[in-house]
Amino acid sequence: MMRNVLPIIGGLLLLAACSTAHPVLYPNAHMQSMGKEVAAQDIEACRKMAESAGAEESGGKTGRVATGTAVGAGVGAASGAVGGAIYGAAGRGSLIGAASGAVWGLLTSLFHVAAGPSQPNQAYSNFVNRCLQEKGYEVTGWQ
Repeated sequence: MMRNVLPIIGGLLLLAACSTAHPVLYPNAHMQSMGKEVAAQDIEACRKMAESAGAEESGGKTGRVATGTAVGAGVGAASGAVGGAIYGAAGRGSLIGAASGAVWGLLTSLFHVAAGPSQPNQAYSNFVNRCLQEKGYEVTGWQ
């Protein structure tokens, strides 16, 4: 059974790694005069400038998945222990609950990560927004 699950989890992680947010530009006079190709080049230049200044784009997806898995395991262990205590096997119930809770936490975290692009680090997006503003663009948000 585990052999069937691992490729799915790997695929979800790859999918999540590929989805990054990007700035959405308001079509002001500057944007219209530059065109979409030049605007895309300016966005890339601002992204590189942000990274060279030390701002990281990463929104910490791996950490969120690990946290979700750990929280799921903790909740599962607690609920399993309570259920096991009712039926006279608290130890076994907490083990089963921890395992099922960890799987539930992992899968729900992976779903939330893979469901859409994560928002970039706030320092990174602020840097890119300011860079684009100084070039004459208006950033309406990120998606």
